[in-house]
Formats: sequence, C-alpha cells, structure tokens
Amino acid sequence: MQDPQPHTQSYYAASANEVSAYARLVSNVTADVCVIGAGFTGVSTALHLVERGYNVHVVEANKVGWGASGRNGGELIGGLAGEKRLARFHGGNSQHNIEKMIWDMRWAGHEIIRQRVQAYGIECDLKFGYLDVAIKQRHVRDIQQELEYLARFDYPFETRFLDAQETEQAIGTRAYRGALLNMGNGHLHPLNLCIGEARAAAGLGTTIYEESPVERIEYADKPVVITATGSVTADFVVIAGNAYHFIEKRLRGHLFPVNSFVIVTEPLPEDTIRRINPRDLAVCDPNFVLEYFRLTADKRMLFGGRIRYRGSDPDFIKRRLQAKMLRIYPELTAFAIDYAWGGTIGVTLNRVPQIGRLAPTVFYSQGYSGHGVNVTHLAGQIVADAISGTMERFDVFARIKPVVLPGAHRFANQMVALGLLYYQIKDRLG
Repeated sequence: MQDPQPHTQSYYAASANEVSAYARLVSNVTADVCVIGAGFTGVSTALHLVERGYNVHVVEANKVGWGASGRNGGELIGGLAGEKRLARFHGGNSQHNIEKMIWDMRWAGHEIIRQRVQAYGIECDLKFGYLDVAIKQRHVRDIQQELEYLARFDYPFETRFLDAQETEQAIGTRAYRGALLNMGNGHLHPLNLCIGEARAAAGLGTTIYEESPVERIEYADKPVVITATGSVTADFVVIAGNAYHFIEKRLRGHLFPVNSFVIVTEPLPEDTIRRINPRDLAVCDPNFVLEYFRLTADKRMLFGGRIRYRGSDPDFIKRRLQAKMLRIYPELTAFAIDYAWGGTIGVTLNRVPQIGRLAPTVFYSQGYSGHGVNVTHLAGQIVADAISGTMERFDVFARIKPVVLPGAHRFANQMVALGLLYYQIKDRLG
C-alpha cells in the first residue's frame, strides 16, 4: 500500500483557497454510508447523501481532490461519453424516453455545480463560455449536427456556429476551420470546487478522513472498509477512486488509466489577452488525442493534452506541451511556463461510464473518459438515488456490462501506448 502523498505541484495546488486538513481514521466507527475516495465522485456522492440526512464517512488515501479531480483542465463540458451506445442499448419501444433521459443527464452535472456554488458560496472561478473547435471539414459537419440536436431539445443557452474568421476573432488563431460557441459550458478551478464541496459536506455532518489508504473491503451484510489504523462499518459502501482505485480486484481491467498533462504560463498582459481570448472562453478540439486550453482567473494560459509519456518530470512536460501550444499561439513564446503536471483519467473501452455494484450494498462509479467534471457530479447523484431506493438512472448504466480485456491490468501501460498511437494516426487520417 502506497504511503499518503501531498498534492502534485500544480497551479491549482498553488492557488487553492485553502489546504484541507481532515484527520486520519484511527478508530473503528459506524456509518450509514462509507465512501472510498474524496475526489469529485466521492465528495459529490457524500454531499448528495448528507443533504438527504444520511450519516456519511469519506475515506481518502491522500488529500481531498488529490487525483484527477484536482489536476484536470477545469473545463465544464456537457455530455456523456458513450451516449450513442447508451441510446442503442436501451432503444426499441423506449427510444424517445431514453433519448430524453440521456439529454437531461447530459447537463445535470452543470446544474448541480451551479446550485452548489451558489448555495454554499464556493469560490472556484466558475465562468461560462466554451468553444468546440473544428480542425477538419468533418468536424464542421459534426458541429452542425450538434446544433440541430441542441435545437431539438430547446437548449436554453446561446449557441451558434462561428466560421473560421469569427473563430479567429474569438480566440486569436487561424488554426481552426470554425467552432461551436456554447454559453452553457464553461470552466472553473477544479480543486477549489472539490475542496469547497467537501467543506460543505463536512458542514452538514459528513466525516472526512484524509491520509487513510484503504487496505481492503470485508463483504458482509454490513460491509467493513479497513485501513491500517481503523475501519468503517456501514450499511452501504461506495467505491469512488476511478483511475486511482487499486483495492477491488474485480474492477481491474474495466478501464484504462490514461495520462493527461497540463502546463500553465506566467500571467499574460492585457494586450495579449485581448488578442487571444477577449471573451475568456474555454476551448477544446475534437480529436481523440485532444488538446484544450483556457485562461485562468489571473490570466495565465492553461494548456493541456495527451502525450506518449507516463512520467512526471515537469521539464519534459513543459517541452512537449509548450511546442503544441506555440503551434496555435506562437506569440506566447516570450512567456515562461510556471507550472507543469500530469494526472490519470479512467477511460472505458466502450466509453460508457461504469456505474454499478459489486454486492447488494457495495456500489462503484468510474470511467468518465474525459468528461469527469460534469459527469462525476451526475454520478454522485445517481448513486445517492440508488442508495435511497430510486434505481431508474442507475439501471441505465448498470445494465451495460463493462468490456474487459484479459490481462488489461497487467499490461495497461503497453495497451494505452498502442491505443494512443492508433488514435493519433486516426486523427491525422480521419
């Protein structure tokens, strides 16, 4: 079992509103629900449950938001990975109903975040405005289809297609053929959101333990979550570690741990901001091996993407990502890179998030395939609903069995490297 670790040296950790300081688990306690993991999935689930009156204990191996929840690009993007597969699987006579349910779930995480930021006064730099950019002509066609889809369900926020010239005016680069402007998507400081939600849950009575790695789960009528120095016996257990969960062997091979990396520049002057992003929009391209970027609240460029690398050397990450950033914004060559880090996301083979259970009272949620900020908040609500006895949305996911490759856990690094190479070729040729 790995020893507890501090936050990675990221921009988010350096600009966090506070440093969480919850005690270790050092005794044997009981709870209605024990949640393993204090990232977005675990904290969201805990807050949904404590708001309903449950006695919830959260056990975290490191610090609140230590994993992908505190390291990601901070882009709040609607949609579920694997939406089309979900619709096909649950089609037939209920096709309209499942399409409407998927549509509602697409945006549910956004609304949960909006409500929590307002209700609990969470300062996380939440701002709306987002561009899906087009690199190839087929991406432009995809944008037109997405606009039709949004119109069909009366999407309430401003959306419109920007041609290449309008895109250049919006984000100061000629790298794209066009873009979909969506003012319902946005961006935020993910670590501050996660810490703020944890504070809200604790304020309502949730007990949070940090630096308390779980060693095992004992399955019984009331399962027991065991650490080196204590345990939680609960009516229900929720496994919420995503790509950082190593406890339950039955979940190994259900998803692939894919690394993503981020760099952040020094603060940019106002004249540069006016040229490259005057509307403060988040941006993401449509590639499988995608790139994304936005401005932070203090006007730094945050640029992220995936590279064939599994280490954590900041200098290597800087070199690789800065080269990608400068292809889009060559004028940023004059500005220093202040931060560089990586994190791991859970990607499923069929791209469908995995929400299910290993036993009648042991639930899990994982595998958001890059849509984590939004979908983790939805997932927490779905699991809380299931524990409370409402299974409709839970069953939409639980009935789709995970695709598992034999030996995936043992050879995950090699398989991810091959997959990344495959998708890079597909992005270039497609």
